[in-house]
Amino acid sequence: MSTLKNKTAFITGGSKGIGFGIAQALINEGVNVAITSRSLQAAQDAAEKLSSDKAKALGLKADVRNLIDQEEAIKATVKEFGQVDYVIANAGLGHFASIEELTDKQWRETIDTNLTGVFYTIKSSVAELKKSEGYFITISSLAGTNFFANGAAYNASKFGLTGFTQAVMLDLRNEGVSVSTIMPGSVSTHFNGNNPEEKKAEEAWKIQIEDLGELVVDLFKMNKRTLPSKIEVRPSQPGKK
Repeated sequence: MSTLKNKTAFITGGSKGIGFGIAQALINEGVNVAITSRSLQAAQDAAEKLSSDKAKALGLKADVRNLIDQEEAIKATVKEFGQVDYVIANAGLGHFASIEELTDKQWRETIDTNLTGVFYTIKSSVAELKKSEGYFITISSLAGTNFFANGAAYNASKFGLTGFTQAVMLDLRNEGVSVSTIMPGSVSTHFNGNNPEEKKAEEAWKIQIEDLGELVVDLFKMNKRTLPSKIEVRPSQPGKK
């Protein structure tokens, strides 16, 4: 297994939730991390919490729906750390409503963030990943393979993201860049207005953010000859109703 020390990761939506959990796991391995948020204060506060004597975190303001934001964030990461070895396209959101009630604004926000935002993320970082022969990971969902009522926008974005990532994997594999998508089920995060801090006991059955951080570390340490390109992750036991 390879060491990750002194590598650099770029994580979208890294100020909380899954992105923060991945950032924490990588910091613990000696990986310098740049995290983005639409709020500069949130990004900087999270970076301050993450930075340690093992590695440094950089907080950046960037909206994944804006290509220029993504390009500038990558440039800032390279300026600070000299390289980009890992990119985790994590930023995402969800609007859930029947097709009769789903608004145009909700549809566009979901697709623009969860799908187009990932396109902008890889477009702005692919040159750096080719230089480092690095790793690109997208955070999709089991909703990217299982459909459900009131999930038209979210399912469309995550089905699209799963397919998009697998196509990118085929595009970049001969360039030395590894590409995987992680498809989690229920995760204890702030997603869709949830507040895990207030109900830790109720959330204990769910996947925890540190579990996904551990998974990402394992992927990065895996021998380069092997590529788990699509990974479904779910709680070992379903929650009690």
